[in-house]
Amino acid sequence: MRCGAKTRSGSPCQAFGMPNGRCRMHGGPSPGAPKGNKNNFKHGHYSAEAIARRREVSALMRAARELLRGSVS
Repeated sequence: MRCGAKTRSGSPCQAFGMPNGRCRMHGGPSPGAPKGNKNNFKHGHYSAEAIARRREVSALMRAARELLRGSVS
């Protein structure tokens, strides 16, 4: 089965058609966006793991500052 689309010159497209009657270039199925929440993932700076890691580091730095303040005076 050939694609049912016409080319710009008016002749029929020579590519093989899919069950919908069109080839992959003229209306075949598109995979679309990935399922779930990871389809817009870029760098992970705001992921739950990264936020928790930053909180841990901040707490360690705060404790170190308090320790240094106590030992200086």
